[in-house]
Amino acid sequence: MAKMNFGGVEENVVTREEFPLAKAQETLKDETIAVLGYGVQGPGQSLNLRDNGFNVIVGQRKNSKSWDKAVADGWVPGETLFELEEACEKATIIQYLLSDAGQISLWPTVKKHLTPGKALYFSHGFAVTYKERTGIIPPEDVDVILVAPKGSGTSLRRMFLEGRGLNSSFAIFQDATGKAKDRVVALGIGVGSGYLFETTFKREVYSDLTGERGTLMGAIQGIFAAQYEVLRKNGHTPSEAFNETVEELTQSLMPLVAENGMDWMYANCSTTAQRGALDWWKKFRDATQPVFEELYSEVAAGNEAQRSIDSNSKSDYRVKLEAELKELHDSEMWKAGATVRQLRPENNG
Repeated sequence: MAKMNFGGVEENVVTREEFPLAKAQETLKDETIAVLGYGVQGPGQSLNLRDNGFNVIVGQRKNSKSWDKAVADGWVPGETLFELEEACEKATIIQYLLSDAGQISLWPTVKKHLTPGKALYFSHGFAVTYKERTGIIPPEDVDVILVAPKGSGTSLRRMFLEGRGLNSSFAIFQDATGKAKDRVVALGIGVGSGYLFETTFKREVYSDLTGERGTLMGAIQGIFAAQYEVLRKNGHTPSEAFNETVEELTQSLMPLVAENGMDWMYANCSTTAQRGALDWWKKFRDATQPVFEELYSEVAAGNEAQRSIDSNSKSDYRVKLEAELKELHDSEMWKAGATVRQLRPENNG
């Protein structure tokens, strides 16, 4: 593990140079990895592991859309695709990639198959950090490890196929075998991580829940909606409002930030844009910081976790979710966005 300087703070990271794929393959050559769940993270992680030469199987409920998707992706029933319990039985490493609510309901089955020396792998610290609420308390004689790609399973797979890698965090909650570190790093390399940085289960879930509700999804949609509405109220057309609010950000400016940082993006904008951004960014920081403080407090208190458990465990959860997503989809801003995307040259020729 190498020490690297992040803005003046030294952190432990693992790179592919230090822990190459061949070493990862050697580390896990006698292991059978069962990926449970084929929803958000399952497809990307299992397909990357398969393409990287690991012994991987998928566990999924039969007669479900996800089972059919797994078959379409080349997993073979009875050979590499099994019912959840049979996959648990065959595995030496169980990648527990069901939804948080799904993990709670399947836990009695999984726990039964966590025999001594196996590893229980998560991509989210939720279940273990909030164990009083989830009831997920792993046996003491198994390794409990985490690799959390910093993006969706779709992004993980796309970047893998492009020869790139998505950064991931890793953590060890329990090292029962003395091999937990090698196992978790090998799995992190195997699923296609660009590099791995060290965390804990608790820090992972606190930062993840805050990020999802904050700048990654919740805050960005709120800011988009506020600016779009102000522009529309002041006589700007939907196309102009959408282009100035979303399209320019996602298509032009964020790629520049990703490439070389915010300062570099500023440097590549007009002096008028620079002046305005520098004058206004602290006002936005000061306006939103109290919301982020409240959000982090709710996460740390376990209230956000409980809300997720309560709502996601209800039988009508999916119906209500679809209705909320439809409200976003049907809003003028995102309907305008569909037309704007249609007009991009790459989608129109």
